[in-house]
Amino acid sequence: MKLPRNFFKPLAIGAPAPLRELPLRLERMIHFVPPHIEKMRAKVPELVREVDVVLGNLEDAIPADAKEAARAGFIAMAKLCDFGATGLWTRVNALNSPWALDDIGEIVAAVGDKLDVMMLPKVEGEWDIHYLDQLLAQLEARHAVRKPILIHAILETAEGVNNVAAIAAASPRMHGISLGPADLAASRAMKTTRVGGGHPDYKVLADAGDAARADAPRAASQQDLWHYTIAKMVDACAAAGIKPFYGPFGDFTDGAACEAQFRNAFLMGCVGAWTLHPSQIAIAKRVFSPNPAEVAFAKKIIAAMPDGSGAVMIDGKMQDDATWKQAKVLVDLARLVAAKDPAMAARYAL
Repeated sequence: MKLPRNFFKPLAIGAPAPLRELPLRLERMIHFVPPHIEKMRAKVPELVREVDVVLGNLEDAIPADAKEAARAGFIAMAKLCDFGATGLWTRVNALNSPWALDDIGEIVAAVGDKLDVMMLPKVEGEWDIHYLDQLLAQLEARHAVRKPILIHAILETAEGVNNVAAIAAASPRMHGISLGPADLAASRAMKTTRVGGGHPDYKVLADAGDAARADAPRAASQQDLWHYTIAKMVDACAAAGIKPFYGPFGDFTDGAACEAQFRNAFLMGCVGAWTLHPSQIAIAKRVFSPNPAEVAFAKKIIAAMPDGSGAVMIDGKMQDDATWKQAKVLVDLARLVAAKDPAMAARYAL
């Protein structure tokens, strides 16, 4: 067992000290870019102004014969662009793949000081985080990287879900966890080919009633396949002080369903989601930016209870220290959004 006093010590001589708090950054959407495609890389300078995080994807959706081109394309993209306040991430290949070691080593060597987060797919347990944690420390020391590269895990196997609390607390490098619904569905043998979202066959029926005919029409409500997993992931992240994210929504033609899934995740505690298509960027901005009316009410609570203690009545509703904490979550997020988006700053009156 690692002693608590050693938790924040660098894992290699000369590596930067681990962070004790996550950087306060707006991460409403993680926008995926396939870096082996030159015309997609050319759009990155424009994307930087539109999104909160640009991620160079090296794993799923990249053909096996394009893996090395994707890695080289990401390095070129990272070197050429000024990302400013926009996060620069990469998703490397899984640790059991033949490409992972070169992904990690070459990227840290070439652009380690520009990289904010390394996303690790198919994390099964804390042992995967421990491996990457040690390897990153060795590479940071070798290449004189000045700030620690954070780790973001993807939850996409049944074993990973079972171990999510240990994964979340495995390292001070842990940035957050994303739900990976497609691979998770396959791991669980779920009977769906959808990437995220609900399913018309996953539903509850209204009661038939004693006098109703057996074949009479009954109201039905589609349910969320991912509610349990998102809740478990959010709890693990909140307990460890890291960030939970919803992952991909695969049907680019159904913006309404994408927005509903993103909003469910936001209400349950997720801070952002993946965007795989430009049409999803505006949805993520809208969903993961708090409602101006709710922010206005939250500001009233904080103004009435500056130190967060006691109880007050506002607009006929009782507010106490618990609702003050809820209000602070909304206002703090609104300030982050306002710092990046002048239009939303005006709507929030911040």
